[in-house]
Order: sequence, then C-alpha cells, then structure tokens
Amino acid sequence: MDKTKRYVGITHDNSGGMTGAGNIIRDAWVFGLLPEEETCEGWTHGQIDALYDKVAKAWEPYGHLASNLPDELRRKHARIYAAATQYARAHGWNPELDDEE
Repeated sequence: MDKTKRYVGITHDNSGGMTGAGNIIRDAWVFGLLPEEETCEGWTHGQIDALYDKVAKAWEPYGHLASNLPDELRRKHARIYAAATQYARAHGWNPELDDEE
C-alpha cells in the first residue's frame, strides 16, 4: 500500500479482501482489537502498520497458529475466515490464481 494513499477497506480490497491488509484486519477482529464492523476504510499505511504490530503481539502466545488458539478464539477465527473465503470467492477470488503473497 502506497504511504500517501488511504486503504480502500477490506470489503473493497483486491481479491475480495484476501490480501495482507485483509488478513491483519480479520485477525484484529478475531482478537477483539477491532469490532467486526470496522473495515478500516480510509486508514493510512501507518495505521495499518500499527494494527499489524498489535495483531502480531496478540498471536505470539499461540505461535501464530490458529490450531493453538483456545476453543472460543479458534471458533471465532474459523467463522471469520470461512465468511471471508465465501465473500472473496463470490467477488472473483480464486486461490489457485492468487499471486498476492
């Protein structure tokens, strides 16, 4: 993301939100760092970076693995990511063609 541009928001992001920024936002929802209604539309690069730092810190106790999350967080993660995958596929995302990462 260009530092002078503002983020379009997860619902308007490329690949139906299946991007690095989208993952940060979804993980922030999982850990309760953001309400699930927050799309981060209009956020600066610096704000997304600061959120990334908070998300990375929240993942540390779990080794950055969803399988290590406590049951409640693991269920929330599964729900959020299942909905995100469905939304992204409906908006043209094909994981086999994804070269974002």
